[in-house]
Amino acid sequence: MSNSKNTDIETMVINLGKQAKLAAKVLASATTEQKNQALTVAADALRQNTPALLEANALDVLSVLQAGKAESFVDRLKLTPERIEAMAVALEDIAKLPDPVGRSLAEFDRPNGLKITRVSTPIGVIGMIYESRPNVGADAGALCLKSGNSVILRGGSESLNSTRIIVDCMATGLRAANLPATCIQLVDTDDRSAVAALLRCAEYVDLVIPRGGRGLVELVRNEAQVPTLLHLDGNNHIYIDKDADLAKALSVVNNAKLRRTGVCGATESLVVDQAIAAEFLPQLVNTLKDCEIRGDKAAQACDERIIAANDADWDTEYLDAILSVKVVSGLEEALNFIDDHSSKHTDAIITENADTAEVFMRAVDSAVVMHNASTQFADGGEFGMGAEIGIATGKIHARGPVGLEQLTIFKYRVAGQGQIRP
Repeated sequence: MSNSKNTDIETMVINLGKQAKLAAKVLASATTEQKNQALTVAADALRQNTPALLEANALDVLSVLQAGKAESFVDRLKLTPERIEAMAVALEDIAKLPDPVGRSLAEFDRPNGLKITRVSTPIGVIGMIYESRPNVGADAGALCLKSGNSVILRGGSESLNSTRIIVDCMATGLRAANLPATCIQLVDTDDRSAVAALLRCAEYVDLVIPRGGRGLVELVRNEAQVPTLLHLDGNNHIYIDKDADLAKALSVVNNAKLRRTGVCGATESLVVDQAIAAEFLPQLVNTLKDCEIRGDKAAQACDERIIAANDADWDTEYLDAILSVKVVSGLEEALNFIDDHSSKHTDAIITENADTAEVFMRAVDSAVVMHNASTQFADGGEFGMGAEIGIATGKIHARGPVGLEQLTIFKYRVAGQGQIRP
């Protein structure tokens, strides 16, 4: 690529940053009514533009099919009338949620008469970098809008046609509410250098959130000059304890693995107590007929249809109809295995033993831990957040589904009557 082209993209991103910063100042003072109006009008715009959005999405899907992408990748990209309606409903759900800006988080009086209040405020300008799933643009735009942040969207090049329509619908809502359309902007290029330019835009961007595979997250982690809220891949585990209800376990695992294989909440690895492995695993293979199951030697000994796993399987987020199975001697080995191989996104235990479940929930150091439930519930919408901008797997500022509350920070307001410090 020529230096002049790099310079042009850098200039484009800087200009987006400047406009986003100005828009953020307006949005920080917007009323709850304005923000809700923008969201509800945008939801209507999505519905009205469903034919155009489906047409644009068909171009995106055709492109990835011609490129030979995996079926799970195509599923993440593809929009249907039902998925567009779900996007619109998510915007309306976010409009119904309490405004996270201006909340009093703590109040305390000092002996000298100062009154100090910790108040929630927007972060400012969010840079959102994501792959394939066009609905992420709608969710991220809506969450940033309601939380008082402007956002620069850099979606995957494969979803660019779809994302343009979505951003236009969001702009329709913003204009209706007398808010700048530049509150939600798109990096409208498929040039990969735009990602690096956004990561360097520290003068105007306050936080970058990547949502995608390990490659994208590692790129952001290694190159960002802007603070980041990282969302690592979803190498999620379910531990089937010796005291599990096996019918319940089969139902949960079937949903957790196969409901949608291409989402980050899908289970990728099963850890099974040896006490019930011989009974459970043949039933598992029968239940997951459309899933390739790879296991260690102990798992293979339980059912000859299980093929041999290799070391790489334990650390792989398949995003496909593939499941790895590890047989363990008990809870302690299960905890150690999960600690070694989990991406710290979501891990679950299936057991009827409340004490065992409590030990697991305390010991597993992941953003979301579950008992007797599908890992596919690891989702902001399912948590009552309306939607999510991603699942944060780090330990600073936010963890788990990132919704409205996690997209605010705070400041201290101090009220005095002329006090001076001795």
